[in-house]
Amino acid sequence: MGSQGGFGQSKEFLDLVKSIGEARSKAEEDRIVLHEIETLKRRIVEPDIPKRKMKEYIIRLVYVEMLGHDASFGYIHAVKMTHDDSLLLKRTGYLAVTLFLNEDHDLIILIVNTIQKDLKSDNYLVVCAALNAVCKLINEETIPAVLPQVVELLGHSKEAVRKKAIMALHRFYQRSSSSVAHLLSNFRKKLCDNDPGVMGATLCPLFDLISADPNSYKDLVVSFVSILKQVAERRLPKTYDYHQMPAPFIQIRLLKILAVLGSGDRQASENMYTVVGDIFRKCDSTSNIGNAVLYECICCASSIYPNPKLLEAAADVISRFLKSDSHNLKYMGIDALSRLIKISPEIAEQHQLAVIDCLEDPDDTLKRKTFELLYRMTKSSNVEVIVDRMIDYMISINDNHYKTEIASRCVELAEQFAPSNHWFIQTINKVFEHAGDLVNIKVAHNLMRLIAEGFGEDDDTADSQLRSSAVESYLHIIGEPKLPSAFLQVICWVLGEYGIAGGKYSASYITGKLCDVAEALSSNDTVKAYAVTALMKIYAFEIAAGRKVDMLPECQSLIEELLASHSTDLQQRAYELQAVITLDAHAVEIVMPADASCEDIEVDKNLSFLDSYVKQSLEQGAQPYIPENERSGMINVGNFGSQDQHDTSTHALRFEAYELPKTSAPPRISPASLSSSTELVPVPEPSYPVERHHVASMPSASDTGLTELKLRLDGVQKKWGRPTYSSPALSTLDSSSHKAVNGVTQSDASSTSTSRTRDNSSYDSRSAQTEISSEKKKLAASLFGGASKTEKRPSSTSHKGARSTNSPAVEKSQGPKAVASSSSSSSSTGVASEKAAPLQPPPDLLDLGEPTVTSNAPSVDPFKQLEGLIDPTNPATPATKAVDIMSIYSDFPTSGQSSNVIVNPLPDNAGDANLIPGLSPTNKTGQPKGPNPRDALEKDALVRQMGVTPMSQNPNLFRDLLG
Repeated sequence: MGSQGGFGQSKEFLDLVKSIGEARSKAEEDRIVLHEIETLKRRIVEPDIPKRKMKEYIIRLVYVEMLGHDASFGYIHAVKMTHDDSLLLKRTGYLAVTLFLNEDHDLIILIVNTIQKDLKSDNYLVVCAALNAVCKLINEETIPAVLPQVVELLGHSKEAVRKKAIMALHRFYQRSSSSVAHLLSNFRKKLCDNDPGVMGATLCPLFDLISADPNSYKDLVVSFVSILKQVAERRLPKTYDYHQMPAPFIQIRLLKILAVLGSGDRQASENMYTVVGDIFRKCDSTSNIGNAVLYECICCASSIYPNPKLLEAAADVISRFLKSDSHNLKYMGIDALSRLIKISPEIAEQHQLAVIDCLEDPDDTLKRKTFELLYRMTKSSNVEVIVDRMIDYMISINDNHYKTEIASRCVELAEQFAPSNHWFIQTINKVFEHAGDLVNIKVAHNLMRLIAEGFGEDDDTADSQLRSSAVESYLHIIGEPKLPSAFLQVICWVLGEYGIAGGKYSASYITGKLCDVAEALSSNDTVKAYAVTALMKIYAFEIAAGRKVDMLPECQSLIEELLASHSTDLQQRAYELQAVITLDAHAVEIVMPADASCEDIEVDKNLSFLDSYVKQSLEQGAQPYIPENERSGMINVGNFGSQDQHDTSTHALRFEAYELPKTSAPPRISPASLSSSTELVPVPEPSYPVERHHVASMPSASDTGLTELKLRLDGVQKKWGRPTYSSPALSTLDSSSHKAVNGVTQSDASSTSTSRTRDNSSYDSRSAQTEISSEKKKLAASLFGGASKTEKRPSSTSHKGARSTNSPAVEKSQGPKAVASSSSSSSSTGVASEKAAPLQPPPDLLDLGEPTVTSNAPSVDPFKQLEGLIDPTNPATPATKAVDIMSIYSDFPTSGQSSNVIVNPLPDNAGDANLIPGLSPTNKTGQPKGPNPRDALEKDALVRQMGVTPMSQNPNLFRDLLG
């Protein structure tokens, strides 16, 4: 291995570390690590490896794993090293397994016993190593195995053990809170531990408990305040100082806990004012850790019940943060300011120029944080300036995730604080134009609803001006390329509703624009659907006004193309357009009323307009409707989905070995016991087990009664074929393509507010030497000036109270829906003609000799009356008419369980008899009744010889094999 290097390691190991550190590229590093992996794979399996060498190999495996390569071949050796008696090797093994394994790894079970043994060790260093592994590796299932020992270690004499035991209990609480629910009182006890380290470790689980249930820990406020006061007065040992700050991390954790306990509680907050104020005064702001404590004090002061002195001290700290040259401190100042303005909005006015500087800072992170601050301080007086700045910033960035967030915030502010509807429409147009399909589709619906409802007053002139301005703006925008799909939907809807209103634009001009939109987006069916509906509205309004409709050639070609479209939705809209054009003015006015997009739509759920038709049909002999709950022997119509799943599992092939049937004679019943030759009498099932699946059939609407004897074949499926009940369901193809975002135009934000702001006395004195530009002063005055009430504007979605809020945007066609219902039987019943010669059926590979169903031949054949129904040569009978044979079983149970209908069998020598005597010849060969084990085994062997090994459920497998 070479000579020994430093720290007792071999020179080869030190060379490995050196070569990795000197690698100039990732490829070179990977080459070194892969070579090391091959070396370790070869050497780690050598026999009689010294423990010192194995320890080095494990450390080298840790290097390999940390560099992102797989070292799983050595995991088991790390687990074995945890069993070693040497403290150094055991700690190395625990370190390796905590880095290699996770809580769900298969090797965890191998170290649980070792952990249990080490937790009882007399050497506290071994106990600490085991507790470290407990925090990392013990999962919810193995918590009970070590929990009693961990609880016992809370009273250990060594403070390091008690501290790690607290950490282990905290980890158990995070993994499974129910497993340690009875031990939560231990955290309260350890808060009073003599060692500050144990007390500090207890603060972490207490913070989680207090965040979940603050009211249960209100009694600890005085204790937390006392501890924080002792820490701030430097009563802890010097070993807990960090950069001359007394235990700063304990202070930060205590301030977080006090912020939760004092939120909305004046009595609890009054106990905190003094100690928080002392920290504001005594804390050193020249170091990062001191600024971190000050920031946490600001967060605490903004969370508890407000106190003017604390707020003033927090404002002074924020001023120092914002005046700093460090971007990190400016970021903290902006974040702290956004917390304080919730309580005292006027604090932001003191730092308005500093906020403007952060808004123009080249640091993108600081700029985003500043926009969050502006978002929180938006009101009706400054919404225009803030939204314009946010839109300009949205145009300048390429991050789609943050662009989506900025767009949603612009829309939210515009809906809440918009000074006018006209400004709202223009703002939303900008957002759509530059954010594209990143905008939520609900924004488009809200915009269409606002345009339809208007100002919410009775001033029709203002509403007309709003709609005409929207039409003009959309006609100007519609020619730009790569507009988003949602925006084009809004444009098509507005042009269809209000394009020709007022007579400023002709119908031919508007329809030409709509055709251009539909042709430009030939692959977007949703936009084409909106365009066709808009064309139909315009032509309908023209017909209702008594004007002649002249369809442009491009419109005619578009309609002809859509009539043959693959989309049923577009086809339906095109046919509706053709139908509307042929109607007269009165009918069109009723079908497509003008400006009725917000009117209520009355829906007749009882379909009373069909009463006369139903009455006439009943008088002509039609069958009355049978309610669902009164239908006997039918599956629940609401359970078609589960029925299809049941049919799939019922008809799936089974490939497990068949059970040998028991040979026992079936019970016999004397023929004299039959009450009538035409009745079907159920008899007990045979004693040997036979798996059957029976699903009740659904009677058709043409059934005349449940007790009437009818032959019905619909729903009866073949034994090996596909289920015959499935029917194709029509679906409407409605897809929407998302287009790319176009950021071509942008509008410069202008400061229009003229309110004046007071001088910022707390701003940096160095900036007073340089003259502040008038543009920056105007921007600051627009953002912070004018003490106006932050009254939120009602949502734009509810402008007109008298009208309905039904969105006019969604125009979808309801495609026909076909409900596929079915009924399956356990075996197929073949009905042959009386004169037809018997055909030899193909061998049934899975027929294990089920009990035959027999019946005495009746003196009067009831099925001769139905021969006309099943005779294919009878012209009076439709070829597709399905006759009912399943209504015979109406007297038998139709539950989800399997039910076997068996009639009285003939003596054994009578052979197999048919359910319908006279329609098929009787077997007179005298074969014995019951299953034949030999035939069953031969057929099973034949199936296995064919090598059937299906990869999925395929009910057509044997049909394909046997032809």
